[in-house]
Amino acid sequence: MSNVTTNPTTSAALTVLRGINKDLDVVQQQVSSGYRIQTASDDPTYWSMATTMRSDQSSLSTITDALGLGASKVDTASTAMDTVVSLLTQIQSKLVSAKEPGTDKNAINSDIQQLKNQLQSVTQSASFSGENWLYNTEQQPSTQQSVISNFTRGTGGQISFTTISYDSSQTLMIDTAKPERGLLTKNVDASTFDSSGSGSSTPRNYYLLSATGGTTPTGGTEIALSSSTTDAELTDMINVTNSLLKSATSADSTLGLMKSNVDAQSDYISKLSDAIKSSVGDLVDTNMEEASARQSALQTAQQMGVQALSIANSMASKVLIILQSK
Repeated sequence: MSNVTTNPTTSAALTVLRGINKDLDVVQQQVSSGYRIQTASDDPTYWSMATTMRSDQSSLSTITDALGLGASKVDTASTAMDTVVSLLTQIQSKLVSAKEPGTDKNAINSDIQQLKNQLQSVTQSASFSGENWLYNTEQQPSTQQSVISNFTRGTGGQISFTTISYDSSQTLMIDTAKPERGLLTKNVDASTFDSSGSGSSTPRNYYLLSATGGTTPTGGTEIALSSSTTDAELTDMINVTNSLLKSATSADSTLGLMKSNVDAQSDYISKLSDAIKSSVGDLVDTNMEEASARQSALQTAQQMGVQALSIANSMASKVLIILQSK
């Protein structure tokens, strides 16, 4: 039974309006925040998945920074090694030119000494973030270098990391603590390059340079020219320098390969991070076109609900006035 103080029509209109207002609040929140799933209460499953993926994306960002640092270290070492190869090539050329009859060996040696000074300067300055892969002064240097390149998440949620590793002893050019560890400071036996291939029973050891503040290798002769340098000695020096050049070129190629690996991994991590970001968006982001259309429809329904409630209240008031006048 209807009565004038409790109007079923008004109550129904009010209930509908409350539902519309609630839905409109939700949609407006989604539009303003950009998320249709903002908390676990919105959708526990999707929220949990998105939270884990955001954590992974944050880890990838850290790995990107690590790869950037690693790439800078490799670039520094690679650039220095390029220069080392160039300087060794020039030294070899100078030694070969000394083979010509009548050449001033002392003048050529002066040029070679300048090139050696450049070698020492280049290798000593090839440092980045406190690491120098070409120059060492420590008794026990750390030779195993590594860069975090990726991570994987196991089925149980455990995380494991993968790395790109490099043995920097391959590019160690000068070692002031132990000259035998440095390519340019260690002894190389010229007898192993004899044309017969058999070598000799007596080693003919040569080293390219003696580093400032370092020691010289035992029983070796520095590659240097003078007016008394014999043709046989010059041949030995050329052969040893050629061997050093080959080793330096190989080390430079190894650095180039590592640089390519780091660059490729950086590109992959960047694409993977973008894919995760897109996936998170698919899970929790608001579809703005759909939300805007729904917001407009709910606003229209809200206006109609207010009008319906107003009409219902107006009719009830008029009936009450008529009854009161009797």
